[in-house]
Formats: sequence, C-alpha cells, structure tokens
Amino acid sequence: MYIGSTSQKGLHHLVFEVVDNSVDESLAGHCSHILITLEEDGSITVTDNGRGIPCSIHPSTGKSSLETVLCVLHAGGKFGGEDSGYKVSGGLHGEGLSVVNALRENLEEQDVRDGTLHQMNFERGIPVTDMVESDGGDRPRGTKVIFKPDPQIFKTTLEYDFEKLADRMDELVSFNVYFALLNYKCY
Repeated sequence: MYIGSTSQKGLHHLVFEVVDNSVDESLAGHCSHILITLEEDGSITVTDNGRGIPCSIHPSTGKSSLETVLCVLHAGGKFGGEDSGYKVSGGLHGEGLSVVNALRENLEEQDVRDGTLHQMNFERGIPVTDMVESDGGDRPRGTKVIFKPDPQIFKTTLEYDFEKLADRMDELVSFNVYFALLNYKCY
C-alpha cells in the first residue's frame, strides 16, 4: 500500500524514500553530498552529510528517536508545521524509513551527530540490536543507511534498474546537492 507495488517499481520506490530524506536535509540547508551505492550483494547504501537522525529518547515511545523513526509510522521529523525539522519535504512524510525498514531483509542505520556514532540493526522491521553509541572519531556528520530487499516480499525481482535510478537522481540534481550513484554490479 505505501509503495504501490512489490515489483521493481516498488523496489525503486524504497530507494527513493531513503534518498528523499537526504534531499530534505539538503532543502533545509544541512546537506551538500548524497552517495547512493548499489552493492555487489544486492544491497543499497545511501550516505549523506546531513544532520543525522536524532538519537535521544523519544518522548512518546520511551525508546531512542532512531528506533522510533525506523519502527513507528508517522514518527519522522516532517510533522509539526513550523516546529518540525522541515519547511519542505518529499517522500511519505514520516512513514518512509519505517516502511523501508519493514520491507527489507535487513537494514543498518548509522548516524554521526555531535561527534557520536549511533548504530542500530534491523531485520524485517524488527530491531535486532540496541542502539550502540561510540566515538565518531573523524567521521563527518551524516546518515548512512544500508538495506537489502526482502525476497519474501519482492518475489518478482530483486534487481535494480541502474538507468531508472540514475534518471531519478538526475531529476533531483536541481536541488544543488552533489549526487553520486555508484553501481558495483557487473551487467
């Protein structure tokens, strides 16, 4: 329902949802680089130099905001009007990451905020690790999301169409953000 299809179109929509979060950071003036990598194992990595997802305890769930955003619908920072984190945003408006997380075999989220690296792993939308904090070292701030399609959901194909993804990224270049789309698969 949220992505419209479990075909290749839906598979691509999940990539767009993660990329839209990075684009939103760019539109808010907090991100200038987005890197999308199609990995050899069929997973996707999206990295940006935005602010990262907040990781403090979420007041309504009592869990980290990172876990809340990835597991609870309507929990993203795109709600709340003038008090939200965004004046303009794309995607599923607070549902995107939780939908992506639920429709993936596995997902790893890494955020660097205020010099601290926050990491958490999920399988089919369920946390399999607690959020772990460590020294971010010299890593720049930003978000890194690594996810792999769930073959139980995407039964027709697990293959991305590089050209379709590249076309979508070309449409987004007008947002004055540096995009790079890397394809490590051999065709």
